[in-house]
Amino acid sequence: MASYSFDWVDAFTDRGFGGNPCVVVHDAEDVSLEDRLALVRETSLSECAYLVPSDRADFGVRYYLADREILFAGHPTVATIVSLVARGKIALDEAPVQCTLEVGSGVIPIEVARDEAGRPVVTMTQARPEFGRRHDPGAIAAIYGLSADEIVGTPQTVSTGTPFCIAVLASRQALDRAVLDPAGLQAFRAADGHALADLMEPFLVVREGATAAGDTYARLLLAPPLPAEDPFTGSATGCMAAYLWANGLIDRPGFIAEQGHGMGRPGRATVEVLGPKDDIAGIRVGGTGVVLMQGTLTL
Repeated sequence: MASYSFDWVDAFTDRGFGGNPCVVVHDAEDVSLEDRLALVRETSLSECAYLVPSDRADFGVRYYLADREILFAGHPTVATIVSLVARGKIALDEAPVQCTLEVGSGVIPIEVARDEAGRPVVTMTQARPEFGRRHDPGAIAAIYGLSADEIVGTPQTVSTGTPFCIAVLASRQALDRAVLDPAGLQAFRAADGHALADLMEPFLVVREGATAAGDTYARLLLAPPLPAEDPFTGSATGCMAAYLWANGLIDRPGFIAEQGHGMGRPGRATVEVLGPKDDIAGIRVGGTGVVLMQGTLTL
């Protein structure tokens, strides 16, 4: 049997039991695919992260859902860097530190600094967004038991490494009422020409915060075998920011994104879209994280 050090990190939060949790396993290059997936199921988390060697970046990591690898994910990125800081693999003093992280989709620039309380603040620069297919508002609304007039504009698939359909809702009430129909989601994916592994669930957002500090509030309802809802989705937040900026639905490129409050796991990110609306170069998404548990994984 082999042993691996791991950290359980709550990401996009400044306190334990907030934000989105992720297990980060160190020196995991020889952990089998079967065991990587099994650990996600064992923890009942949406994703786990496995640190592996990289010849392209300062660190390498791979992310997994319960049933497959995911090429890029936001909260595991924050969790991974927070874990590396906690274990002294990133030396963080007063000045911000620049490093790179190789994920499945490529190399991600990272900046790490400390906030006033001494917590690490991780800011990733997500890749230039790719704008994909636009979708019938009625088709998206039907997946959630909503009506077409409760969607603002035209939903669209956007990717900064992982593709999400971004759908802006007209009201917080509609967002709170949304209930995912997994069969309806599967039918939508099939009709859209995507294999089930290609397109993540639609990311639902309103242009108001869950609190007075926020500018947007979002939900990501998940289909089995994943948990029913994601507390904070950093990759989708980047896609959402690109969509809002490109479509003139926000009036400034920097804002505060909130998610997870309805689950009792409030999460928060600072977001900045880089470049003009018609030529977005990337998206900076930043947040803090807290190491909740440390231990040894034995396989």
